[in-house]
Amino acid sequence: MTLCTPARTPNRPRVQRPHSPPGGGRRFRPAGADVSASIAVFLIALPLSLGIALATGAPLQAGLVAAAVGGLVAGRLGGSPLQVSGPAAGLTVVTAELIQRYGWRTTCAITVLAGLAQLGLAALKVARSALVVSPAIVHGMVAGIGVTIALAQLHIVLGGTPQSSAVDNALGLPAQLADVAPASLAISALTVAVLLGWPRLPGRAGAWARKAPAALVGVGGATVLAAAAGLSLPRVDLPSWSSHALPGLPEGPVLGIAAGVLTITLVTSVQSLLSAVAVDKLVAARPDRGRGIPRADLDRELAGQGAANVVSGALGGLPVAGVAVRSVANVSAGAVSRASTMLHGLWIVLAALFLVSAIDLIPLAALAALVMVVGIQMVSITHIRTVTRHREVVVYAVTLTGVVLVGVLEGVALGIAVAVAVAMQRLARTRITREERDGRQLLRVRGQLTFLAVPRLSRALHQIPAGADVIVELDGSFMDHAAYETLNDWTAGHLAHGGTVELTGPTGGRITGSPAASDPGGDADAEDGTGPAPRPGAEDVCCRPWTPWHNHQCAERPAPPPAPAAEEPPRPTAHQLAHGIGKFQRNTAPLVRDELARLAREGQSPSQLFLTCADSRLVTSMITSSGPGDLFTVRNVGNLVPLPGEESGDDSVAAAIEYAVDVLRVQSITVCGHSGCGAMQALLGAGPDEPATPLRRWLRHGRPSLERMASRRHAWARIAGRLPADAVEQLCLTNVVQQLEHLRAYESVARRLADGSLTLHGMYFHVGEAQAYLLSDADEGRGYDDVFHGVPPTVLAARAS
Repeated sequence: MTLCTPARTPNRPRVQRPHSPPGGGRRFRPAGADVSASIAVFLIALPLSLGIALATGAPLQAGLVAAAVGGLVAGRLGGSPLQVSGPAAGLTVVTAELIQRYGWRTTCAITVLAGLAQLGLAALKVARSALVVSPAIVHGMVAGIGVTIALAQLHIVLGGTPQSSAVDNALGLPAQLADVAPASLAISALTVAVLLGWPRLPGRAGAWARKAPAALVGVGGATVLAAAAGLSLPRVDLPSWSSHALPGLPEGPVLGIAAGVLTITLVTSVQSLLSAVAVDKLVAARPDRGRGIPRADLDRELAGQGAANVVSGALGGLPVAGVAVRSVANVSAGAVSRASTMLHGLWIVLAALFLVSAIDLIPLAALAALVMVVGIQMVSITHIRTVTRHREVVVYAVTLTGVVLVGVLEGVALGIAVAVAVAMQRLARTRITREERDGRQLLRVRGQLTFLAVPRLSRALHQIPAGADVIVELDGSFMDHAAYETLNDWTAGHLAHGGTVELTGPTGGRITGSPAASDPGGDADAEDGTGPAPRPGAEDVCCRPWTPWHNHQCAERPAPPPAPAAEEPPRPTAHQLAHGIGKFQRNTAPLVRDELARLAREGQSPSQLFLTCADSRLVTSMITSSGPGDLFTVRNVGNLVPLPGEESGDDSVAAAIEYAVDVLRVQSITVCGHSGCGAMQALLGAGPDEPATPLRRWLRHGRPSLERMASRRHAWARIAGRLPADAVEQLCLTNVVQQLEHLRAYESVARRLADGSLTLHGMYFHVGEAQAYLLSDADEGRGYDDVFHGVPPTVLAARAS
């Protein structure tokens, strides 16, 4: 929908949003929290970068180059402000294989090509497509890489040299255990002990000590011990930067190089995007709820990772990806902007230039122990429990095994194939049974009804005697067109021969409505309230979210004529409200009883106060896709918010605001107006001599909206790029803006707005269009442009939840 903003007040200052793209004209002024967070991340990244470079067989400087580029380039251009990028353990196996097969210079060129591929994917806006991959495949890939890393680094821990594959490393382990180097094993054991024990230090002193990263303490302690004891061990040897190897033209088979580019692109992209999503969750869970920190722009993040890989490969660095360990440290340390990520990259550069002599003292065994522990931790018990609970352990195991035995790309391909096979098997697994109960035929269908189950369904249906009373129990969430037509055609024939058919769900509740009438030519969903035609005389009502309804009932379709010998029972004449309550108790209560019981135990904790009009056409739960416990709703004629002190004895709205803000601690307040509001029409048509009825006395709280609309100091409200259709719509829109201003006059609201724990939103619902519009912020939430933007359904649902 094309949007058009109204004329702005001249000389209104434009506010530069935090973390905005380049071009804002702001100077680089990192906050104190960003500086301290960058130091914490640097202390973790330095040993990890060296260890990952060691594990891949690349020059050790390549790890430092990738860490610096990940911080400076991906940190500046990426779409996730607090995500930290650099060399990742998940890329170790892939990079090591490329280096062994094609050499270091060609591997750098492959990294550059992978970065260009990521830039192309970002330009195509396909970043979210990477999240379609089953989590079981991703977890299996990460676990397989972790096993491969641990097996390789175990040889270095024992004082040996790793082989070229995980299988060779596993087969060579007995011989390596027979030839252990005691010094290497001692240093590695010390490093592992510190890595595992440091986070568990007890007491206040332990809490203070834990501020130092375990990786830094472990590697640093092993380095000091090795130097003090004079142990003869292989150590880090950073060559001169003048001899640093840069990329060359790719040399090797074209298909092999293309496969390498594809693998690097796939692994770095999926890992970075999943890590960015995880960082968003971590930020939202902080005490400040991530105020002022935007959510990740995944396409921009993919472009930032692509640019970083191009630069890293061109400078002779390892492939770059978003790294979970360093990102978690960044968020936990209180970072508030991308400055922390960029500063960590700067500290890496300074260390690589001025701390070479200190880095050269680090024993390789300590770095190998660090990377081995990281590899073991990549096999997450939590992930195994998750995939087991979702019955995807086979996909996880096949992916893990494939990565270890064959390779990353091949293992992922095997995982995808198995995941597709499992999905098809679940879709095709339908159990159909038939039995006789109390003189009636009971046909149970367990699972999804697709064309694959149609032969068995048809055979079971035609075994039912003609003229029998039949109950068809559907226990599945999907019915495709082929099954739908089969069930519908059989039902029609069975009814014509004098039989009866009743459809029920898994809880025994009847499913009413004819699929042929309600969804001709389309698919049916057994749990959406649809199914084949019921027996004659039954209530024929199909209540779907999009069907017309009136007085608690959907528009009824005429039932088929009854058989000559049957007598149609009379329709119930109970009160309309009681009839609706009865339908709730039969159909809805069994589905919501558990959730309502939980809310009864735990109490309510709604996320927002929703203040709207009492108009019967405004169904708040429908237009906000909310359920029990989500909204604290206040409704009155005209969605008015009286200014404090003007209630004239009626404090109901003020009491609701105080309760929601101070007791329930809602995070936002939404004022929602609507089209065709009768209260606004009454305001426009009010005369000076009309009697002061209760309605007129209440509507006086809307007079400031009339004055705002007539004032020349305020721009006229616009809706989705157009002026309102008439004066009533103009007043409806203006009233929303004015009531938001009234809210700011409440002391509790003002206090929460000042500390940033509360936000205000304006909303307008056009009843005839079934379209919601959100009021745009004008100045960092301190005021509003009177512009209501049309919101796509997916965005509106996200805003409302």
